Amino acid sequence: MKTALVTLSAEGAAILRKLAAALEDTDIYVHRYVPGEHSAGRFESIVALTADIFGRYEGLIYAAPCGVVVRAIAPLIKSKLTDPAVVVIDAGARFSISLLAGHEGGANELAVRAANILGAEPVITTGTEALKNIIVGVGCRRGASAASIVEAVKEALSRAGVQPENVRYLASADIKSEEQGLIVASEILKVPLRFISSGEIRECGRAFKHSELAGRKVGLPAVAEPAALLAGKRTKLILPRITWKSVTVAVARESFTS
Repeated sequence: MKTALVTLSAEGAAILRKLAAALEDTDIYVHRYVPGEHSAGRFESIVALTADIFGRYEGLIYAAPCGVVVRAIAPLIKSKLTDPAVVVIDAGARFSISLLAGHEGGANELAVRAANILGAEPVITTGTEALKNIIVGVGCRRGASAASIVEAVKEALSRAGVQPENVRYLASADIKSEEQGLIVASEILKVPLRFISSGEIRECGRAFKHSELAGRKVGLPAVAEPAALLAGKRTKLILPRITWKSVTVAVARESFTS
C-alpha cells in the first residue's frame, strides 16, 4: 500500500520516521514550521496538501489532531469503495485510529499495523468489527508453521465454544512480530494480528499462568494468556492456555458495557 505520512509537529515527525522505517513505499510530509532537518516534503496548509495527495495514495496516516484531519478530508470524500484509507495517530502515539475507508479501503488493517509498530492501541469502530469480542492469544516456537497455528486456534475456539467469526484479534508478543507462520495464519483466518510489547507483558498485573518455557526461551512470564488479556478491554479468559502441537493458545472475551 503506497502511503503518505503527514504531520504538523516535531513529535509527529518522530512518529512518522518510526512508521516509515517499518512500512513499505511511504512518503513523509512535514509542516514547514516544524523545526529541524527532515527528509520529507514540506507544506504550509494541511488542507491544501490533503487535496493534492488524496487521490495519489492508497493510505494516508496523519500524526495530527483528529478534528484537523476531518476538516482536511471532508470536502474530498466520495465513496468507501474508492477513498484512500485514512488513519490518525495522536502526538503521544497512544492511539491508532481508523478514520476513513476502514473495511473496504483497508484503514482498519493499516491502523493495526501502525499500532503494532508504535505500541499503540488500535481504535476500530466499523460495526462488523467493533462487535467482535473474542481475542486469541498465541505463543509458538520459532519457525512454527501457519498450518499448525491455524489448527491450534481452531481447536481452542472449539473448546471455548465460540464461533470463528467472533474473533477480533489474534495476539502475541512483539518478539514474535517477524514470525511468518503467525503472519500467514492471520491471513488464512482473516483475523488481524496484534503484537503486545514485552514490557506490557512483564508488567501485567492480571492473573495468568506463568510458563517456565517462555521464561527460558524468550524472557517472558508467558505469551498466550497475557497477550489475549492485554489485546482488548475488560477482558476475561474463557479458555486458559492449552498446548496443541507445540503451539500455545488462550482465549479471552471482552465485556461490552452495552
